[in-house]
Amino acid sequence: MPALTRNIAPIASQLAAMLVLLLPAIWNRFPLLEYDTGGYLARWFEGTLVPSRSTTYGLFLAPGSPFDFWPVVILQAAAAVWIVGVMLKIYRLDFRPAGLLAIVSLLSATTALPFLASELLTDIFAGLALLALHALVWHGERIEPRRCAALVVFIAFAASTHSATYAVLLVLGVAALLCWLFKRPLLPGAAVAHAAIAMLLGAMMLLAGNYIVARQIAWTPGGYGIAFGRMLQDGIVTRYLHDHCPDPRLKLCPYRSELPQDADDFLWGGNVFDRLGRFDGLGDEMRTIVLESLRDYPAPQLKAALIATARQLVAVGTGEGIVTTIWHTYGMIEEHVPAAVPAMHAARQQNGGIGFTAINAIHVPVALAAMALLPLLIGLGLWSADFADLGALAASIIVGLLANAAFCGVISNPHDRYGSRMVWIAAFAVALAAWRAFALARMRTARSTAKVLG
Repeated sequence: MPALTRNIAPIASQLAAMLVLLLPAIWNRFPLLEYDTGGYLARWFEGTLVPSRSTTYGLFLAPGSPFDFWPVVILQAAAAVWIVGVMLKIYRLDFRPAGLLAIVSLLSATTALPFLASELLTDIFAGLALLALHALVWHGERIEPRRCAALVVFIAFAASTHSATYAVLLVLGVAALLCWLFKRPLLPGAAVAHAAIAMLLGAMMLLAGNYIVARQIAWTPGGYGIAFGRMLQDGIVTRYLHDHCPDPRLKLCPYRSELPQDADDFLWGGNVFDRLGRFDGLGDEMRTIVLESLRDYPAPQLKAALIATARQLVAVGTGEGIVTTIWHTYGMIEEHVPAAVPAMHAARQQNGGIGFTAINAIHVPVALAAMALLPLLIGLGLWSADFADLGALAASIIVGLLANAAFCGVISNPHDRYGSRMVWIAAFAVALAAWRAFALARMRTARSTAKVLG
């Protein structure tokens, strides 16, 4: 019986932790939907590539569609529980079975993690992949080979689901390479090799997914178009058109006075962009304007980039895009997965929406405080050997958060969604440090008591 209990208890804890992460979807009675969900879903059914919509995540969504997408969010929750469990074991805080459930419950109460796990979107994989890559690079020697292989595959898949996620992981991989080149005792060569394999495999997954869906060997399109929208909002496109129009190369010249000053309104609001053929009709022109604007206005571009990065860094609210006015997503589900339509329309999200004001009264202060504590955690790691490993984790998270803010804020546009998908790992690191401090205090108290009694 004790042996049976030891075997069952960890599984029960993992299942309970998954259940906690799925509470938003369970309460909603359907996985949460977002603006971009329909774009990912349609890839398999339409057989086309569109800007910023990874085919690999579309292929991940499609098999779960006959079951109202519940297998998708269950797998996402399972991935989160697995990665959190790996981290607890690495940092010697694996107090099973209660420890895993306790930390997941704490993160679920104070961060966006359960909403990320419960929505049909790639965002859950951004933070998880950063943790997995850090574990693989800095603690790979403490992880058994088959689990290392699983982490490589997971990181590769996560990287393939979103170009910004790929870019953030690539920055961390390059940082690991530099550490290996200049401080080889810190990092074994195998760790860098694992990171390189994961990134290469991620690129291969994305290219393979695009070929399977559209018979094209190509990266996810749309980078220039998204960057164009950000430059439009910053006034750089208006300045470029003022300086170059009339120009027979530029279809936008006659429409200068009609261009909105908001990137989302331009790209998704139904205006001049639609009339001129959207990404297909304006793709080459947007590329030209982006590249020539970078050449002609370096100082304004740098200023705009720094402002966008700073704004993105503090844009961390939970729930952006989980609204009722996501007509494209509704249309894609109605067209391609009609069997899921009754459950979708019966969900709470589609009947009045989900309010995030009270939730963000907790999540935003926690996120900002956790980010502010990361440099202190690095300092603590430098000061005390007991926290050196957690200091290294905090450093990886800072690099990841800055890279995420730069890529998402500069290339796209600052959005709470891009911040909330990553910032929960800062709260996780702070929780691990608090847990470590508590465990060390208990150990010292126990030793002192033993000496007194002895």
